[in-house]
Amino acid sequence: MQIRAVPFGAMGGVYEQDDLDAVARVTTAAAAGAGFFPLPEENDFQQAFAAHEGARQAIAVNSCGTALDCCMMALGVGPGDEVITTPLTFVCTAGTAVARGARVVFADVDPVTLNLDPEQVRQRLTPATKAVIPVHFGGLAADISAFDRITAETGVPVIYDAAHAVGTLYQGQPIGGRGLASCYSFQSNKNMTCLGEGGAVTTDNADFGERVRQLKTFGYVYGGPQLRVASVGFNYRMTKVQCAVGLTQLAKIDRVIQARQERMVRLNELLAGIDELILPVGHGAGHGSHLHVVRLDSTRARCTTAALTAHLKTRYQVGTAKHYPALWTWEAFANQGYDGTGCPVAARVCQEVFSTPVFPQTTDEELQYVAWALRQSLAELR
Repeated sequence: MQIRAVPFGAMGGVYEQDDLDAVARVTTAAAAGAGFFPLPEENDFQQAFAAHEGARQAIAVNSCGTALDCCMMALGVGPGDEVITTPLTFVCTAGTAVARGARVVFADVDPVTLNLDPEQVRQRLTPATKAVIPVHFGGLAADISAFDRITAETGVPVIYDAAHAVGTLYQGQPIGGRGLASCYSFQSNKNMTCLGEGGAVTTDNADFGERVRQLKTFGYVYGGPQLRVASVGFNYRMTKVQCAVGLTQLAKIDRVIQARQERMVRLNELLAGIDELILPVGHGAGHGSHLHVVRLDSTRARCTTAALTAHLKTRYQVGTAKHYPALWTWEAFANQGYDGTGCPVAARVCQEVFSTPVFPQTTDEELQYVAWALRQSLAELR
């Protein structure tokens, strides 16, 4: 094949004319004197997002990190508490708990799904456990039923990191109403994006939702005879323009996810039979298909993942990304004494994973080229 560039894109979703029209509509109205407050778009977006994700309510915030932070504050997480989560995730999943003074406890992942292993979580539960944060990794739903049982038996709440999981289904149903809450991301490389940033908390618990709503707006309590500030909160709001774009993004998200699913299934077919590769599972109906995460089997390969991805980039111009290094390897966690003790699966997986460039706009010719470049690279590095 002829060498061609297939970069790992910075934009995971799709912007179209309706998104541009939404921005123009809000800014034109503001220029005419309507201003940017109040925010009817926020309420409209929250209702639509809650309905799409199968939850009773959604609270729009400006990132998944702030969504998680609001949940940690709403739970009262602080010094002396422990929060159990996966080491195979973005830094904010654990960082928000650490920022509140809690100790993060890493539990191992399932070697097939790469999601947090509920049985490993059980082994780490203590009287100090304040919450469990599973991640729907890559868009594949975690074992929600098993985590429901943990909550039922112990009372420990589960907050899902659903940054990868807009549109993900579990046993055919949306995930947004499961656990105590779910935290979503609309950052630029996600399947749905609101001008580069954005997030939401979904929950079926009215009291918890109200606490999150207060915390994301300086602690204000709206309604009643007078405005009150009931707690110390922050400005974690999405903007009026972002909420307007959120509505147009939400209107097309099922189409975007289907396009990603089809391409990831196709790439799995093209990569089938390569002994050195462990392909992701579950892509197809119900999978959020945010990431196509491949593993270079360290027991079979004659090169490292770093060497393979560097070769793909320099020799074949195929971009990849790393999702993710083990959290304990980041300086912020290593300096506090975190390590991979008790997580041998994650320790191996985090050395092996790399994400391929698969997006809604990716053509079949590009998928064929990526598969060919991977085969060529592995042969050349043997």
